[in-house]
Amino acid sequence: MSEQTKAAAPQSAEMGGLDMLLEVARHARLIVVGGLAAGVLAVGLSYLVRPTFSASTVLLPPQQQQSAAASALSSLGALAGLAGGAAGVRTQLDQYVSILLSRTVADRMIERFQLSAVYEEPLLMDVRRVFWTKLRVTAGRRDGLITIEVDDHEPKRAAEMAAAMVEEFRRITSEIAITEAQQRKVFFEKHLADTRDRLAAAQRTLQDSGLSAGSLKAEPKAAAEGYARLQAEATAAQVKLQALLSSLTANAPEVQQQQAVTSALRQQLARAEASTSGEGSDYISKYREFKYQETLFELFSRQFELARVDESREGGLIQVVDAAVVPEKKIKPRRSIVGLVTSVLCGLGLLGFVLLRWRWRLTASEASRSKLGSLGLALRGKA
Repeated sequence: MSEQTKAAAPQSAEMGGLDMLLEVARHARLIVVGGLAAGVLAVGLSYLVRPTFSASTVLLPPQQQQSAAASALSSLGALAGLAGGAAGVRTQLDQYVSILLSRTVADRMIERFQLSAVYEEPLLMDVRRVFWTKLRVTAGRRDGLITIEVDDHEPKRAAEMAAAMVEEFRRITSEIAITEAQQRKVFFEKHLADTRDRLAAAQRTLQDSGLSAGSLKAEPKAAAEGYARLQAEATAAQVKLQALLSSLTANAPEVQQQQAVTSALRQQLARAEASTSGEGSDYISKYREFKYQETLFELFSRQFELARVDESREGGLIQVVDAAVVPEKKIKPRRSIVGLVTSVLCGLGLLGFVLLRWRWRLTASEASRSKLGSLGLALRGKA
């Protein structure tokens, strides 16, 4: 490349940049006025869009508390981890948010406010979809508060729907066991009912058996009560093992340890059965079955009452921090943002059009320009 060519290259690049700026300056009025006109038109069209209002409420959901039964459970041996394994909750706030966004809550809100007619959707699944797009539920990881926001074209209805979400949350939490105390109550209530039936059956069997001189000599009371306590511990250990196996593998250290405890209790139980066989064994077996069911009934009754006390403290405490009020200002459409964004985008589009046209004029051949002119005449019907 000659020295003259090298000197011409930067000069050509400089001229190209200057020509581009000159072309932009020539059409600056088109770019600016066109962008502003588009923004004004967008703002005018935004008045045809129905305004959207947002109402919000902030609530404090039920909190997991230190259970009053914790100290009592520690004294029950194998029963200590029984309720805890059945009532473990991972992330409480995420669970509450999922409940608020559930299909059950959505269907109740749709029926309550006749949202099928409001959203003008014939299918229930489409009404749910629109409802969920207008509902926002966020959980504060630091403060533990849940914020519910509902959008609607009517400000009063938006506030009513936000307040109704809290009512539906209270309703559904009373129907299902969510907190640790509620789950313990359900767990012990079921076992208490089963044990009550077995205790009544054992009592009837014992009353029908009668007494004999041999059974009195065998002094069954002390042996039967000791056996009943041992059998209750073995049963509780087996239930706890089943609870562990539902969430852990068989090779987990907790499961293996519990299996060893259960096996040891079964061996003690077998030795106790062998030692009490003999004269009066029929009465002894019936008496110890009665004492076994009685011991279980007392344990489950105690834990059920403690769970009820804990539930009364935490179960229904859904506290509203900020109640929903009728919004005074719309959130959509934001006309200033609509006008600004439209003006900028339209201005950039016109700038791109000017530069592309300028580039085409520099690079296109004479034949291409002639054909393009002929195409324009043909489209106007003058060719």
